[in-house]
Order: sequence, then C-alpha cells, then structure tokens
Amino acid sequence: MKNTKKKLKNQSKVVKSSFTGSNITKYSGLNTVAKYMNHQHIVRSISSSFPTEWHNATKFGINQVLVAITLASISGISRICRIAAFSGDGLVKALLRLDKAINENAISATLKNLGQSGARKLQMFLLSRNARWVRENGLESITLDADSTVKSVCGNQEGAAKGFNQARKGAKSYHPLLVFVSEMKLLYHTWFRTGSAYTANGIVDFLKEVEASLPKNITKVFFRADSGFFSGRLFDLLESFGWDYLVKVKLKNLVILLKKQEWEVIDERKDIAICEFTYKAGSWKGARILKAIRTVKEYVETDFFGESKIAPVYQYACYVSTYELDAAGLHKIYKQRSTSETWIEQVKGHVMAGATLTGDFWANDILWQLSVFAYNISVMMRQKKDKFKRQEHRTFIDWFIAVPAKITRSGYQTEIKMYENHFHKADWKELDSLVEAA
Repeated sequence: MKNTKKKLKNQSKVVKSSFTGSNITKYSGLNTVAKYMNHQHIVRSISSSFPTEWHNATKFGINQVLVAITLASISGISRICRIAAFSGDGLVKALLRLDKAINENAISATLKNLGQSGARKLQMFLLSRNARWVRENGLESITLDADSTVKSVCGNQEGAAKGFNQARKGAKSYHPLLVFVSEMKLLYHTWFRTGSAYTANGIVDFLKEVEASLPKNITKVFFRADSGFFSGRLFDLLESFGWDYLVKVKLKNLVILLKKQEWEVIDERKDIAICEFTYKAGSWKGARILKAIRTVKEYVETDFFGESKIAPVYQYACYVSTYELDAAGLHKIYKQRSTSETWIEQVKGHVMAGATLTGDFWANDILWQLSVFAYNISVMMRQKKDKFKRQEHRTFIDWFIAVPAKITRSGYQTEIKMYENHFHKADWKELDSLVEAA
C-alpha cells in the first residue's frame, strides 16, 4: 500500500523540466508546451481526475497515456502506432517520466477501459477547463458559433454510420457537434456523435451544458449558426437564456415564399434588395420575423416573345434573429462565421482530430476530445501576442514544435540546444519567455 501511494504521488507530477534517457529529440518545442501545461496545472488535474490503480502488471499510468496522446496531437501526429513511436522520443519520455515508449496495446486498452464513463468525465473536465480560460481572458461578451463536421471512416468502427457526407457520399462517418468562442478561437464544447445524427440533434441539451458552465463574468452571449440549426425549440431555449441569436433559415418552400414578398431595393447598381415578413411554423409557440436579402447570382440570356433579353438569376439568404437590423446588416454579421469553418479544418486537419480511430466508439470519443484539447492548448498558449495568435496550428507545429534539438546535462543543469541558425529561433525564444512569465 505504501509503494502504491508513492507511485501515485510521483504520477501526479508527470511533466517536469528534467530530462533523462536519449539526448536527441525531434520535438523540442514540446518543452514550452509542457511549461504552459504546468503553469495551468493541467497534468496535475488530469492525474487527480483519472487516478491509476497500480498493480504488478501496470506499466503506464492513465495520465501518461492521456497526456502522450495530447502532446502527439499538438505535434500533428495521428494513429495509435505513430503515437506509440512518438512516446519513445527522448524529450517525450522525459516529460512523461517514461522508462520506455508506451506500446500500442497499452494505449488502446487504456482508452477502452475508460469507456463511456471515462469519456463523459473527460468531457466535463475539458468543459470546466475551457470555462476557466474564458474567465481568465476577462471577456464579458462572447460570440458562440455552433457547427458540426463530418469525419469519414474507412472501416466498421463502432458507432460510425451513413449520413450526410458531401465529400464521400455513402461512406460511414462520425458527425461531431461543436461550438466555438469566436473571440478566442477556442473550441468551447463538443459532442462526438454517430454519422447518422442530423446537424441539430441534441443541440438543446448541448447548449444547456454550455450555459451552465459559462463563468459569471459573461453577461452577454450572441449565438450564431447555419440553417442546419433552424429549430423552434432552439429559439425558445436561446430566448429563455436571454441570448441574442442569428440563424439562417431553412424551409422546404423558402424560395417560393421569398418570391411572393415585397422587396425594397437598397443598391440599384448591384441590384440588391431586402424584405422582412412574419412567419410561424406549425411547431412554434409563436411567430417570428424573418429577414431576407436578394442578390444577383448571374445574368442569363432569355427569349421573351422572340426577343432576346438579359435577365438576372437571383440568390437568396434568409435569417431569423433577435437583432434589430435589416437583412443586409444580418447578412454581413452572418458571413463572419465563415472563420469558424477555417478553425474546424484546423482541428481536423492540423491537430488530426478524428484521424486516430479504434474499433470502440467511446475510445474514439476520448481520442476526439484529446485532439480538440490539443488544439485549445495550442490556441491559448499563443493568446498573449497577436503575431502568434494569428498563426494557423500547422504553422505553429512547423515553427515551434517539430524542431530538432539536443539535450545536454552539465552538473545540475539541463538544457535543450537548438541549431544555431534555426530560422524561427528568435520567435521560439520569445514564445518560450512569454509562457515562462505567465
């Protein structure tokens, strides 16, 4: 019992600035990441939330596995076999206090053993962590951009199903739901879902978790989403929260309905017109005002009683919102959410979220969440300076993470020695100093 307590105590301090083992590392920038995680007490929190029951056959702590996956995601590494190899890097072994690399079976077994309860616990842990970041940022007003993303799979993974898949029609997929705090580029909350889930499935319960977790300094929330979230139940919920919202309208007969409206031309040169009208769906408790904008998509040549004419082909955009703006104003605000789609691609493509899969749904849920967590760590550690904050995560990896270095020890001091003429060395040192001073 005494030895077990000693091991648990040691495991609560996984990431430290001491180095052992191999003196070569391919990922020297992870030392800066480790400093940030230490300052934020992230590893300590993971260790206390996911304690390891040590037995004679236990070789790796749960926290070591979870942090290894997170660091691998920050480094742009996917797949269990590559994460296992990554954990054998000299610096990674030192940071995680590993004697040897974590093997593939140990990673898979740890995730599967955590199961649904572990996935849910991790979800709540990360939600509270994100709430803390929002609170520390000092914002009083935030914009929440909701979206969903399809992640295709190439096998028979548990929970994967056929659904809407524009990139690979008919392929099985997962369909995570997510919401960003746009001012911070922070992916605040996410649910990992089967591919057959419709865009808005579960959005009411999802946002209840978001609302309950928001820090008290947030006094104003603006919710923005595309037409997949057009739902009376959602609007009722947002209004009960006192949140402003802007959602694109989705109706089967929308174009026919819009053509019947009276349009006000606001730009004759570009032939831009707007309108607004009251609408009540059958399931709604009350009517709401819909506002639409009409623009010219293209001009086509038509035959009118034997006479050739050039006629405009219109395209429409219609919105429902609590904002007292006309359709043109709402359209301008709505277009700003396109940046969240860029962030989704960073999460999927740069941090490899959803690229690492097992045959177990809840293990895949945990892998998705840890990849999202890696993205958020990358974003938050670069918040203090605009030139770092503006960078895409792929650039961050190339400049600050995947940097070869040599670990040297002299007396009681341990250092990482980089290539003297490393192109981004000055920026690397500046970021490191900012994290050190945090």
